[in-house]
Amino acid sequence: MSTVTATFERWAHGWELTIEGEDEVSTQSVTLSKARQQVRDYLDTITPEVDHSQWAVVLKPATDSALADRVSTARQATQEAAASQERAARETRELVAALAAQGFNGSDIAAVLDVSRARAGQLLHEAGARTQSAA
Repeated sequence: MSTVTATFERWAHGWELTIEGEDEVSTQSVTLSKARQQVRDYLDTITPEVDHSQWAVVLKPATDSALADRVSTARQATQEAAASQERAARETRELVAALAAQGFNGSDIAAVLDVSRARAGQLLHEAGARTQSAA
C-alpha cells in the first residue's frame, strides 16, 4: 500500500490540503474527517491510471510544528500500543494452548489468567482452531 502525506491548513471554507511530493498540489475539504478521501479523489483526477483507493493518507498540520510533533508522537504511541496488544494476545493464546496441553480445564485457565470462564472458553476455542490448522 502506498502512502501520501498531506498538510492541512484552515481556510475560510474548511481546510486546504497540500499533497506533498515532487509537484506539490492542493485541494480542499470542508471537514478534516473527509480530507483523506478528498486527497484520494484528487489524486485520481490527476493520475487516473493509478488506483488510489487503498492509499494511506497521512494528515499533518501545515503551520504549527509543535502540534505536528505532538500528532506524530501520539500516532507512534498508538502504533506501539497496537503492536504490544498484538504481542500480548499472541502470548495469551500460546499460554492457553500450553495450559490446555498440560490438562488445565477452562475454569483453571480462567483463574490463572484472571478472566471470565467465558473468555477462557473463547481462548481455548481459538487455541484449538490454531493448533488444528497448524497440524
